[in-house]
Amino acid sequence: DVQLVESGGGSVQTGGSLRLSCAAAASGPTDSSNCMGWFRQAPGKEREGVATIYTNGGISDYADSVKGRIIIAEDNAKNTLYLRMNSLRPEDTGMYFCAHRGGYCHPDPMIASGYKDWGQGTQVTVS
Repeated sequence: DVQLVESGGGSVQTGGSLRLSCAAAASGPTDSSNCMGWFRQAPGKEREGVATIYTNGGISDYADSVKGRIIIAEDNAKNTLYLRMNSLRPEDTGMYFCAHRGGYCHPDPMIASGYKDWGQGTQVTVS
């Protein structure tokens, strides 16, 4: 299993920026290749994929709604995943979750049910 702890959420005004972090710690053996992602969930809505990255090759995918504004990045030396969010909009408001699964991200990197490990989430509010 992989334990994930998110941080960096907060309240910002429209157009502002935030950087979310996700610290990962494995208990036991892990896969040689891994997929990690950020998902978000607004009240009354389903959890949706924001951005994912295949950690062994750096290949990333983004939801259409965030392309050009949000960047996913990893620091393997620190076992940390980041989400840099710029030009934030009210519709970006929600609880942001970090997720992990072994293997490739493709196909279907944005499907939440395909991920095994989840963090507790960090709240992002844009007003």
